[in-house]
Amino acid sequence: MTAATNRIFGHLDGAPVPEVTLAAGPLRARLIAFGARLVALDVPDRTGALADVVLGFDGIEGYLASDAYLGATCGRVANRIAGGRLHLNGTDHQLDCNEGGNHLHGGSAGFDRKLWQIEEQTASSVTFTAESADGEMGYPGRCTLRVCYRLSATALSVVMEAQTDRPTVMNMAHHSYFNMAGAGTVLDQRLTVPAAFYTPVGPGLLTTGEILSVEGTPFDLRGGPRIGEVVAAMAEAGIAPHGPDHNYCLPQAGGRGSSGLHLAAVMEDPASGRRMEVSATEPGLQVYVGGMLPDGAPAKAGTRLMRHAGIALESQTFPGAPGHAHFPSCRLMPGETYRHETRFTFSAG
Repeated sequence: MTAATNRIFGHLDGAPVPEVTLAAGPLRARLIAFGARLVALDVPDRTGALADVVLGFDGIEGYLASDAYLGATCGRVANRIAGGRLHLNGTDHQLDCNEGGNHLHGGSAGFDRKLWQIEEQTASSVTFTAESADGEMGYPGRCTLRVCYRLSATALSVVMEAQTDRPTVMNMAHHSYFNMAGAGTVLDQRLTVPAAFYTPVGPGLLTTGEILSVEGTPFDLRGGPRIGEVVAAMAEAGIAPHGPDHNYCLPQAGGRGSSGLHLAAVMEDPASGRRMEVSATEPGLQVYVGGMLPDGAPAKAGTRLMRHAGIALESQTFPGAPGHAHFPSCRLMPGETYRHETRFTFSAG
């Protein structure tokens, strides 16, 4: 079995942070153990020219200093929980509040801040493992975690798994920001999300518990609009000044424990011809068009981040699910295995 290519990306508290390079066909992916994170993904355009289509940094220092979760594995519960309040099996748990008075992406020391271990690797796949202690960030239960990245000639699949020894909640998410042009903004690219409903948010971007139709609103992405048009329409309507950071309710999603993948989104760059199809098992998709990315922050290869430099398409359970009983559940019980798969398939034409 041929191994992937490894090097040291940097050091965390004196410990080396391994970087793994995967290759399959024309695709190349680089991943690091800090946050079980995707740091680069080279994809060909219609002429065969490669470009790195994910945002990132050249060194570990950039990831340590950033709060944008670039390429990271987020958890235990991705997205926001109001007040960090978790009520589970008759017990109240206070979670770490790392975004004002709310809990975001697992807290200030979530899965994105862990130095994961490499369990297994080949030329085209790598599996990271980690543990989450009972009480970590306020969550009950000791959890074992596994994230597998597998590259083929046309796709990157991400499979996240977890088990617990006590009742807990689990809603992991992969948080890469994609740009099919490989540079500039995504405003002239197109995004299709085949969802007829979304979950609106109130102050603090917290879900209200409502599930509303996208029909006749700027949230309707079923026709594949230009992203810049969506951002402008939302700003004009006073909905979201920098574009969506909202969850979409996916039709026919396989759901927790399912091996069935269903279409979640399509992102296209007309100029290069690159096209990415996102398929997933989970019922929700967070669409964040990078409207709050820091303008001018140093990034890879001498470039700088900018507003709308990339889109995060985060497969997930609905945000705030622990506080809304009618949302799909994110509970995980002893003896169960949490399994969540997202596949990113690439083409060019």
